[in-house]
Amino acid sequence: MSHDYLTTEELAARLKYDARTIRERLKDSVLLEGVHYIRPFGGRKILYLWEAIERDMFKHSQTAGFAVPMANGGVCHG
Repeated sequence: MSHDYLTTEELAARLKYDARTIRERLKDSVLLEGVHYIRPFGGRKILYLWEAIERDMFKHSQTAGFAVPMANGGVCHG
């Protein structure tokens, strides 16, 4: 099993976001533990899974019409 693991700073550089925005606004609302990031060995360190983030970014950007992203990863078509 091979994944591209990124720190918050590395993810911020790839996404062109501030690392603080990822920590305070995206983590646990858009980026979900166990799907988009893990805490290796139950520690405090967070590693983001680039493949899952990239997949979901493209999936949500291709959604036609009006959709509100939900915390569980789904969308609400309002």
